[in-house]
Amino acid sequence: MDNCSIISKPAIHLVGISYCGPYSTFPDESIRLQGEFLARRHELNGAELSSALYSPYFGNEVFATYWACYEVNHMKHVPPGMVQFTIPERKYAMVTCTNKRIGEGYDQLTSWMTEHKLNKQDTAVSLEIFYLDEHLEEVTVDLLIPLAEGSNKE
Repeated sequence: MDNCSIISKPAIHLVGISYCGPYSTFPDESIRLQGEFLARRHELNGAELSSALYSPYFGNEVFATYWACYEVNHMKHVPPGMVQFTIPERKYAMVTCTNKRIGEGYDQLTSWMTEHKLNKQDTAVSLEIFYLDEHLEEVTVDLLIPLAEGSNKE
């Protein structure tokens, strides 16, 4: 499990759209949401700072809220139906996988966190960061789980 690590991520300012619904509808709704957001990318008028698609999410055993966003500087005018917000600076447990192996990535990351006695910060959002390439069907994805204060690597 040498693919896992602890990283510090500065605050991230995002603009995007979200879906909230039954946990059982994922990943189908997350894929649909990302497609819908990418189709609206032109509405940001080049404000996005990179082509990486950020998908913060938060949920429980019944429902989840999932976002499709781009990192931007603060925008004065946000396109209709989009929201901007900032995720604060924090530490994350991270693994890199591909969009075709996200389930395996989460299995690997949660096992690694257990092995290193790292706890998830339950009130913070987790992140999926997709490094999109329109020429590839399988792309790199970073999975980030926020760490609770006091979690430390042995």
